[in-house]
Amino acid sequence: MEPGDTVAKAATLLSKTKKLLLTLSLLTGFSVSNAQNDFCNTVNTAYRPGEKLVFQAYYNMGFIWIYAGNAVFTVQSTTYNGKPSYYVKGDGRTAPSYEWFYKVRDLYESYIDQQTLLPLRHSRTINEGHISFRHDIKFDRTENVATLANGNRHPISRCTQDVVSAIYFARNIDYNKYTPGTRIPFDMFLDDKLYSLYIKYMGKEKVKTKKGTFNAIKIVPLLIEGTMFSGGEGMTVWVSDDKNHLPLRVSSPIVVGSVKADLMDYAGLANPFSSIIKIDD
Repeated sequence: MEPGDTVAKAATLLSKTKKLLLTLSLLTGFSVSNAQNDFCNTVNTAYRPGEKLVFQAYYNMGFIWIYAGNAVFTVQSTTYNGKPSYYVKGDGRTAPSYEWFYKVRDLYESYIDQQTLLPLRHSRTINEGHISFRHDIKFDRTENVATLANGNRHPISRCTQDVVSAIYFARNIDYNKYTPGTRIPFDMFLDDKLYSLYIKYMGKEKVKTKKGTFNAIKIVPLLIEGTMFSGGEGMTVWVSDDKNHLPLRVSSPIVVGSVKADLMDYAGLANPFSSIIKIDD
C-alpha cells in the first residue's frame, strides 16, 4: 500500500472515531425482560442542567495512538410540548489538522422528559465530507409511537430510548444491585427501527485514562453491527464509580485498528467527583 493510501484510509477512520462519543448507546445491544424497568421512571440523580462533558477520541494505528477529534455534551433545562425537559446536545467534530481533506460536523439533540427520563424528540444532523443529512424523530408517549420527519409512524415499547437519552438514562442505573455478568436490557429507536439491546455489568476496577486514574464501573454494551463496528460485545465502557456515573473511557476495535475516547474536561456536575484517584497534569 502506498503511503498516500495509508494516510487516506487512516483519515477516514479517524473521522469516524468521534461517533464513538456520539453513539455510546447506539453501540449497545439489548434484549427485553422484566429488568427493562430499569430504563423506565427512574429519578434522575446523576446529572443536572449546566453539565458539560468534553471527550477526545483517538485512533490506534499500529503502536501509535493518533488524536482524531472531540465531542462535547451539554445539558440544559427547557420545556417541550408543555413538559419540563432536559435539552441534551452532543456536538462532534474532527481534529483541525484533518479538516482540510475530511471535515466532520455532527450534531445530536434530544429533548428528554424530566419526570420519566424518556425522550420526547430526537434529531441528528450529519455533515461528513460531502455527505449531509438530518433525521428527526418525535415520540408520542400516549400512543407509544415514533413519528419520522416523512410522516412514517412506528410502534415502540413503553420505555423506548433514543441514542442520546439512553446514555443519560444509563447513568442513573444502580449497578451495585447487580452481580458481574448481569445483562440490563432496554429498547432503543434509531432512524426507522426499534432495537432490543442490553448492557452487561462486568464489575468494578481502577482505570487509567489520559485524564488520570479513577475508581470505575466496567460495562460491556452489545454492538449493533455496522460499517465500522462488528456486532457483539467488543466495546468496553468505564464509568465513574460515584453518583455521577460519568463515562471515563470507551474502547472498541473497529474494522481496521481500534479507537478509544476519554473524558478530558467537565463542569456543572450534579455530585462530587469522588471516584478520582489521581488527575494527571
